[in-house]
Amino acid sequence: MPPRSDRARSGGPSGGLIGNVFVWTNLVIWIAQVLSGILTLYFYIVIAAAIMSWIEPNPYNPIVRTLHALTDPVFDFFREHLPVVFGGIDFSPILVIIGIQFLQQYLLPTLVRILVFGFNG
Repeated sequence: MPPRSDRARSGGPSGGLIGNVFVWTNLVIWIAQVLSGILTLYFYIVIAAAIMSWIEPNPYNPIVRTLHALTDPVFDFFREHLPVVFGGIDFSPILVIIGIQFLQQYLLPTLVRILVFGFNG
């Protein structure tokens, strides 16, 4: 049996478990917040790319090239798998925005609850 001073510092048999749960909860919430921030940033990038498509900017501008490099792969995925062009209007940015909103408002909070509380919480 450890000396009395060691037992007092350990916080009892469940002291370490509570600390681990606290650290795990904070880590999960931090990761969810970072992912939500990245999704919010990408939301604004999609909006900027959609607006830029209306004005036909210089295709050699580094900002325009960056916007296209960040958004075209996702837009192309939707264009290949769904009929998103109706009457000459491309609705793929709208679908990407809906997907971002779904991830932020439903999937991330659900995953946080499952990772923190388990399936019983």
